Amino acid sequence: MRLSPAASQRAAVAVMWTMTAATIGVLAFVILYVLARGLPHVTWEFLSRAPESMGRRGGIFPMIVGTLAVSGMGVLISAPIGVATAIYLTEYTRKGMLTTIIRFGADCLAGIPSIIFGLFGFVFFAVGLGMGLSILSGGLTLALMVLPTIIRTSEEAIRAVPQSFREVSFGLGCTRWQTVLFVVLRSALPGIGTGIVLSLGRSISETAAVMLTAGSAMGLPQSLFDSSRTLALHFYILAREGLPMSKAYATAAVLIVAMLGLNLLAYGLMKRFHAKAR
Repeated sequence: MRLSPAASQRAAVAVMWTMTAATIGVLAFVILYVLARGLPHVTWEFLSRAPESMGRRGGIFPMIVGTLAVSGMGVLISAPIGVATAIYLTEYTRKGMLTTIIRFGADCLAGIPSIIFGLFGFVFFAVGLGMGLSILSGGLTLALMVLPTIIRTSEEAIRAVPQSFREVSFGLGCTRWQTVLFVVLRSALPGIGTGIVLSLGRSISETAAVMLTAGSAMGLPQSLFDSSRTLALHFYILAREGLPMSKAYATAAVLIVAMLGLNLLAYGLMKRFHAKAR
């Protein structure tokens, strides 16, 4: 029996809603399961003290500092380079061999496993340049890893700006750089910010690349050349070594809350900026 167009439409919508509900349900179950097991063990002492006895006791304060340092450095290095590359590809060049090569290279980098970035960072930054297992090595490696994401998301956000905005700006006597800086980037900022937040989230949750470049020292880092352990790596080591799972779940809960807070803050800021720009 052949369905009518209206019935086919309703069936397709029902299937899509079911798939969406299933995805959201799985995500909510994972988050609530980890939070239910981890939040009861998250105390001020846990957040403000250093780990003791290989993580069996104590807290995660050095890991919080290490996560902020390594991930923050990676995004601070990659964001200006990625946005500048996207501006060059969309505003200053025409489609040709060079732009094709750059986009192909960015797509290839985005598909490389993180362990490969970690191996490259270890050989090149830690050993070749003599940086050792340090925050600097980890930050530079993460910058290379998230750079393709920032380039592609920024490029798409800039391309989404209507061409009429540029034409009006040129008609008012603005130069190309003034148009890019005050018109194009201002309109594309929500999309660019989304790409940067996604990159920051990937940096915070990374383990393999950080383990091979930043190391896993549990002490509080004093400089960029000190080794440091991130929250994701600390959680991985606790779970792998069979240490008290309460500490592992508590670390995972802190990581999830931080990620949710970061994404909600970024979403709120981008939404407010977008409304103000309109």
